Amino acid sequence: MDYSIYCDETCHLEHDNIKQMALGAVWCPSEKRADIFKQLRELKVKHGLKPTCELKWNAVSPSKIDYYLDVVDYFFANQDLHFRAVVIPDKSNINLQGTSHDSLYYKLYFDLLKTIIDPKASYDVYLDIKDTRGQKKVNRLKAHLNESLYDFDRDVVKKIQQVRSHEVELVELSDFLVGAVCYTNRGLTGSEAKLAVIAKIREKSGYNLLQSTLYKEDKVNIYIWKSRNE
Repeated sequence: MDYSIYCDETCHLEHDNIKQMALGAVWCPSEKRADIFKQLRELKVKHGLKPTCELKWNAVSPSKIDYYLDVVDYFFANQDLHFRAVVIPDKSNINLQGTSHDSLYYKLYFDLLKTIIDPKASYDVYLDIKDTRGQKKVNRLKAHLNESLYDFDRDVVKKIQQVRSHEVELVELSDFLVGAVCYTNRGLTGSEAKLAVIAKIREKSGYNLLQSTLYKEDKVNIYIWKSRNE
């Protein structure tokens, strides 16, 4: 089976004065992605939005709350869609290991992806573009994954590519879901619309989003990252 994995992150900047950070990935069989893209666009049109309107966690508001709740329902109803998040409760802890912030950023992406990947399948991975210098680090991430999986023929992780989130619906969905997880772990309560979305995700998943799930949880998989000092 070929799969496509779409990744995004939130609160990842080193000096943004936000304690928490989260990375997220949505994945599906590659043969299903065109249908999923189409259905996500149709959801936008159903709620009076342009099909090119970007789904983003930061845009969640009361005026379109029915749309955002429908997105949650769609994700849970579609058995081909899966989500994993890695949450870092305190970014200052990840800098205690003598590595640059950028290098740790890609180490955390490795931690995000390694649980998803089955060595009997093959994967194309798409990352929301971080900066103009990111492709070299993306290449290193691919090499690290290939080596750790003994994937010397590059049959498991076929490619890792940077894309722009507003051009790819499933990167947008990853942004939306990881934003909800990070908002929850930051303990924020300022938006009733966002809290309504989080409540629906909790109801549908059966998880509070504040604790790690089982390692191989398949639909909503959460890992609360801990440093070596914890």
